Amino acid sequence: MRVAGMIRYTAVFVMLLSTWFIMQTYFDRRWKAISLRSWLGVTNKPRNEQVPRHKCGNKNSCPENHFAFKIISGAANVVGPSICFNDMILMSSMKYNIGRGLNIALVNGTSGQLLKTDTFDMYSGDINKLDTFLQEIKPGTIVLTASYDDPSTKMNDKVRAQFVELGSSHVSNLGFRDNWVFLGAKGMKNKSPFEEHIKNDKNTNKYDGWPELLEMEGCAPRKMD
Repeated sequence: MRVAGMIRYTAVFVMLLSTWFIMQTYFDRRWKAISLRSWLGVTNKPRNEQVPRHKCGNKNSCPENHFAFKIISGAANVVGPSICFNDMILMSSMKYNIGRGLNIALVNGTSGQLLKTDTFDMYSGDINKLDTFLQEIKPGTIVLTASYDDPSTKMNDKVRAQFVELGSSHVSNLGFRDNWVFLGAKGMKNKSPFEEHIKNDKNTNKYDGWPELLEMEGCAPRKMD
C-alpha cells in the first residue's frame, strides 16, 4: 500500500510540475510577444474601418462657407423626389410633403435655414399658384427644385422666365414628363452650375413613358453679406 501510495503521489507531483512548466513557458512567450509588438508600435486595428459620412450622404465634404445638398427627382409616377440641404431632408415621401409636378424648397442663403416648401401640380393644377410663389421669393434665397411625374404641361412663358432669373438654363426646354433637378438663387447674376435635365424619349426612357430619375449633389456657396 505504501509503495502504491508513493507512486500515486509521485505521479500527481510530476503532473503538477509539468503543468506549471508549460504555463510558465506559454505566458513568458506571450508576454515577450506582446512586449515586442508594443515596442515596435504595432497595434491591432479593426479590419473594417468605418468610412466617413458626409452631409446628405454625398461623396465628398464641402469646403467652408458652403452648404452640402442633394436633389433626387421622382422615378416615373411611382417613387417621389427627395431634397436634402445641409444634412437635413427638406422634402421626401417619408415627410409626406411632396406631390406630382414641381417640388420646391426655399432656404435662407446665409443661414441655411429652411424658409418654405411647396408642391405644384403641373398637369392639372393652377399655374398662377406657382407664379405667385416665385414672385414672392426674396433676394438671397436659395431655390431647390425636383420634378415628379410631369413638370411642364401647365408651364407658361412667364413662369419659365422667372426660373431663368433664378439661374436656370434648361427650363425653356422642359417638356411633358421630362425629369429636372435644379438649384438656383434669387438675384443670381450668372447661370447656375447646379442643374440637370433629361428628356422624355420613348427610345431612351428607362421606365414605360418616363426617363430615368436624376440625382445631383454638390456644394452651394453661402451668401456672404
